[in-house]
Amino acid sequence: MGQALGLLLLLAGSCTAPAPKPYRVGFSQCTTGDAWRQAMLAGMKKELSFYPQVHFQMKDAHDNSALQQRHIQEFLNEGVDLLIVSANQAEPITPIVEEAFNRGIPVVILDRRTTSKLYTAYVGGNNLEVGQTAGNYASSLLHQQGNVLEVLGAAGASPAVDRHRGFVQGLATYPGMHLVAQVQGDWKRPSVIRALPAVLRAHPEVNLIFAHNDRMALGAYQVCKQLGLDRRIRIIGVDGLAGPQGGIQLVQDKVLTATLLYPPGGEEAIRTAMKILQKQPYEKENILSTMVIDSTNVLTMKMQTEKLASQQQDIQRQQRVLQAQLATYTSQQIVLYILAAALLGALVLGVVLWRAFQVNRRITRKLAGQNEEIRTQRNQIQALAEQARVETEAKLRFFTNFSHELRTPLTLIMGPVEELLTNGADLSAAQRHDLGLVRRNTQRLLQLVNQLLDFRKIDVGKMPVRATEGNVVAFVRDIMDVFEKPARQRGISLRFLPAEPSIRLWFDVNILDKVIFNLLSNALKFTPERGQITVSIQPLPAEGQVRISVEDTGRGISEQDRAHIFEWFYQGQQGVAKGSGMGLALSMGLVRLHQGELTFTSTPGQGSTFTVTLPQELPASMRSTEAPVPALALAEEELGLSVAEDSPIARRPGKDSKALVLVIEDNLEVNAFLAQKLRPHFQVQTATDGATGLRLAADTIPDLIVCDVMLPEITGLEVVAQLKGDWRTSHIPVVLLTARSAPEQQVEGVQAGADLYLTKPFNPTFLLENLRTLLSNRDRQREHFRRELSVDTATVAPQRVDQKFLSDLTAIVEANLGNAKLSVEDVARSLGTSRVQLYRKTKALLGTGVTDFIQDIRLTKARQQLLNPELNIADVAYQLGFASPSYFSASFKAKYRISPSEFRALHTTPSV
Repeated sequence: MGQALGLLLLLAGSCTAPAPKPYRVGFSQCTTGDAWRQAMLAGMKKELSFYPQVHFQMKDAHDNSALQQRHIQEFLNEGVDLLIVSANQAEPITPIVEEAFNRGIPVVILDRRTTSKLYTAYVGGNNLEVGQTAGNYASSLLHQQGNVLEVLGAAGASPAVDRHRGFVQGLATYPGMHLVAQVQGDWKRPSVIRALPAVLRAHPEVNLIFAHNDRMALGAYQVCKQLGLDRRIRIIGVDGLAGPQGGIQLVQDKVLTATLLYPPGGEEAIRTAMKILQKQPYEKENILSTMVIDSTNVLTMKMQTEKLASQQQDIQRQQRVLQAQLATYTSQQIVLYILAAALLGALVLGVVLWRAFQVNRRITRKLAGQNEEIRTQRNQIQALAEQARVETEAKLRFFTNFSHELRTPLTLIMGPVEELLTNGADLSAAQRHDLGLVRRNTQRLLQLVNQLLDFRKIDVGKMPVRATEGNVVAFVRDIMDVFEKPARQRGISLRFLPAEPSIRLWFDVNILDKVIFNLLSNALKFTPERGQITVSIQPLPAEGQVRISVEDTGRGISEQDRAHIFEWFYQGQQGVAKGSGMGLALSMGLVRLHQGELTFTSTPGQGSTFTVTLPQELPASMRSTEAPVPALALAEEELGLSVAEDSPIARRPGKDSKALVLVIEDNLEVNAFLAQKLRPHFQVQTATDGATGLRLAADTIPDLIVCDVMLPEITGLEVVAQLKGDWRTSHIPVVLLTARSAPEQQVEGVQAGADLYLTKPFNPTFLLENLRTLLSNRDRQREHFRRELSVDTATVAPQRVDQKFLSDLTAIVEANLGNAKLSVEDVARSLGTSRVQLYRKTKALLGTGVTDFIQDIRLTKARQQLLNPELNIADVAYQLGFASPSYFSASFKAKYRISPSEFRALHTTPSV
């Protein structure tokens, strides 16, 4: 057995290949924020796939030289075997690179040079040659006569300096070429979009633009297209990357005239690094060649890049096959080790087996007792969880009901305050300031109440998304207008940077309004004076999304707060002004409801950026065909804005004093408050329950009814339904006042027949003007009915309750036209009502009494019968119930300003 075991171990040892020496390579990248840098990193990873023993780590400095210095120092402290550096700026990075070189660590400089020669190798393009090539090509393109504008890279960056110097040298060879203007960019497209339009307007003679990279060249093309110059001005870029967004595709699409190939050099950097680590010969200066890519060779370049990509995929597939084979080899090796271990284990197993059998009984008994204890604890935990769920549900239900109840006292606070601020001309400045303070804090309390209600709706899944398609840029700009004044008062710069002037998006106006308003409010709260808030909107066509970012320059979010920033009621640990702890949590819930994502980044001491990412398309179930009703989530008073002293709506006493308004409200204080505010303008009756309100409405036939929804016994919705179903009161406009503000509750109120639905708290002046508008609409409706009854046929189609009443009334009068003794009591008896109720109903609908209505019907019929030559005027008078022909003639002439005989002569043709 010992010999067999030794043989197995010998075989296992002989199958083990020597492992390659591991290396640790650190890469300090200035940024990965552009496609060229990402192509560089992709090339590195592609080449590294051939060296599995290399541990490669990349650190992104985000265009920050100080951060890049720290990254390089960290690599030195970690003891890397080789360092690759692509410098953000040459001068700040040079000392730390020299330190690494002097410590014996090989340093490969990639793309951007340092100001020292103390490095192991350089890999990158010749930016001076790039600039010279661009100058020569531009001169050839313009036939050596033209005016050129140059878009520079970031100030101080070695590629920008060398490309500019080479470009100037290239143009100097041709006296007819003139560099007339420059635009300082930062390698990114937005910088060009901001600065280029003014320069082009100042230099209309420009024929060609040379941009130091393709991204800025694309920005120059967008500006030229916007100014209508895209057909006249030619644009040259630098990079020549492959892919749908690369320079090669832009040349093929004729967006750019040409681009200069500037290889990222990722593969070459890794090859050079491995030669250095493996002690192989290498070149210190590895200059990558450049070439012009234009319409003459773009298809060839594109095919070559696609072929290279295909070959790379084949290589990757072969590597996967090789890895699978290596895994098979490794598994076989493991099997050998397992067999050897199994033989050793078999010897030991026989010794311990009998002991295990004895111990197993004791363990089994012990486990049984533990399992029983676990079951008991699990049942207790389930009971506690159920109790916690019930208590949480009760708490949320309490919050919801309590929030509704808060609206009634808020009405009694905000109503008088609004009235005093609107009409209190005698208020002193101090009093007006104190009242403004009361109003702002009341508005804040109302906002907290609304947030609690939204919280509850999201929690129970009863907040639907009603999205409509609109321009999200204009929508966000309208919200930002509210923040202009408070930002200006604190010296805060408020910037709006949409990528495009119009971005179409399906979104719910009220949901997105609350989210953007909360984020802007937070940014304004935490940004110090003289700070800056930037809102940007960026479409992401590839992902089918739109990104909205709100960036501030505040103190940032501490490490301990980041994990809890989106939790309900969490207020953070920082010693700054705190809110309710609901704004960000509510925003997160609303964004998720909208199938979006809310994220943030923050650097302590520098500021925070909150990003809302929304899908451009939403399911059909979330789309609405109704026009959106935009409403800011917070009142302007929440931002500290002052309200104009002169109200846009002035009180007009006396005009409506004859109109009767019935107030139905069970809260005595609100009832008294409404009556007090309405009595200077109307006659007012009050009721404190639905039954009394219905009785008073039927007895007095008021001109308008103001009713609360939450009434004892009979609700306001039932009151409205009964009023609209009774012909005596169906014409009366009804205004519902309630603390129930959910859209489905408002729809329920309108479906019941209410003419207006106002939520508490309400502005008294706004209520008063709405009442006046409803009365004006009723007057116009009355004129409409009167016009319908003044035509030749007086019958009205019975479509609604009011029209049904007029139809019945007209039919009774027409059936008794010949009865000269027909009275109001006879008509009321036929309709089954009292004389007073009939008069009030007719007066409310037509503005005239019953007797005048009967007279109008008779005179209308008289016009028809006078056209019959077989009847004389006396016959017409007696058939229509007039006491005498003379009375008929006098009544006819009083209404139509013409006698019956003149009317007949005017409308009949004499026989020949």
